[in-house]
Amino acid sequence: MASHSESIRWQNLDKSVLWHPFTQQSDWEAETQLVIERADGCYLIDSDNNPYLDGVSSLWVNIHGHRHPTIDQAIREQLERVAHTTFLGLTHPPGIELAQRLVDLAPGRLQRVFYSDTGAAAVEIALKMAIQYWQQCPSPQPQRTKFFALHSAYHGDTVGAMSVGGIEMYRHSYLSLLFPHVEARSAYCYRCHLQKTYPSCRMACLEEVERVISTHAHELAAVIMEPLVQAAAGIYVYPKGYTRAVWEIAKRHGLLFIADEVATGFGRTGKMFACEHEGIEPDLMAIGKGLTGGYLPLAATLTTEEVYRAFLGPGRTFYHGHTYTGNPLACAAALANLKVFEQEETLQRLELRIALMEEWLRSFRALPIVGDIRQCGFMVGIELVRDRKTKTPFPPEQRVAVRVIKEARKRGLILRPLGDVLVIMPPLAISHPELVRLLDITYAAIEKVAEEVLS
Repeated sequence: MASHSESIRWQNLDKSVLWHPFTQQSDWEAETQLVIERADGCYLIDSDNNPYLDGVSSLWVNIHGHRHPTIDQAIREQLERVAHTTFLGLTHPPGIELAQRLVDLAPGRLQRVFYSDTGAAAVEIALKMAIQYWQQCPSPQPQRTKFFALHSAYHGDTVGAMSVGGIEMYRHSYLSLLFPHVEARSAYCYRCHLQKTYPSCRMACLEEVERVISTHAHELAAVIMEPLVQAAAGIYVYPKGYTRAVWEIAKRHGLLFIADEVATGFGRTGKMFACEHEGIEPDLMAIGKGLTGGYLPLAATLTTEEVYRAFLGPGRTFYHGHTYTGNPLACAAALANLKVFEQEETLQRLELRIALMEEWLRSFRALPIVGDIRQCGFMVGIELVRDRKTKTPFPPEQRVAVRVIKEARKRGLILRPLGDVLVIMPPLAISHPELVRLLDITYAAIEKVAEEVLS
């Protein structure tokens, strides 16, 4: 354990040399920061030896807890063989075995696996595959160069992924880099743009989706969407049947369907993949985040044999790759991650935790600044508002959700907001007592900040 003075030294050095993601550095430099030195189970431990529940799974990636012995051992054993070898012109057993496991688990007819290292890259690869497919398929349609995506979608921060994203804050500085796409408003029931109420609305918002796709079908390569829930938008949970309805629209118009399961995959929604809830069979699927159980960077794009075969033959090569594509250490970690899913019956045991969370979250509705609670499996968003009756948000400068997470941190819990939406997404392996403690702290932190901002 480092001394307190050593912790201060690390903070000062950080502020002199680092630039953190999605962070306003002037705020970062002005405040005291946590230096995470180690971890154990569902806890992160800072350099002053203070433990914190990892309430966001280290950005939605940790599945079975930190320092899980099975995954640790798999990485050690792989280190005894080889840490890295290129996948360009060579192959290796962990990469082959993992691909087979993913094909076995994947929904629908997904039969081929292309590795990368981040979720954004996996999406980028899916977009490039879709464009090239239409140039090389048995009945080429090279005019299909655009994509349909939902407003408020987030698919990553590479140029292609940003291009099909719908959160303006992440896009506006880079518009000159982005290619055009077509979009329709998504199902954000709490703030319905049609001023309708679910379920009496009968998902009227799908009419716009149908109209836009129908109008542009001749030039669309694919429809891309996050199944069941728009995660980075603020945990916008779609009504039941919405994802399948969009998929069916895509199929009626002969379009490829790309499922972005980067955030929703590996048990987050209660099943291994969110597509399983509504019987979706994507043509391409991007996965990442929880693939290695939160250990090492690894992502993949899965596709069908039909798409794959359009790339066979002279002049049809898919020219894409990364230096660390299919890294053996990461593949070994991913295989161990899937092994733990089976050994510990993670998905079966998760059902009780999902129900517990749903039950406890009902009490949060008594808090005066809680406007909406959205839950999809083990993904939760709590939207904070100034006025619940009118759904009036707080002024951004009040940074209400940031104040809540700082209060939670004082009590031993790490959370991270999306605007004024608190996100709760703990490791799937969190115990019953730990989950109760997480919810207790979150409730108390919201209650404390509500007293301050409403007084």
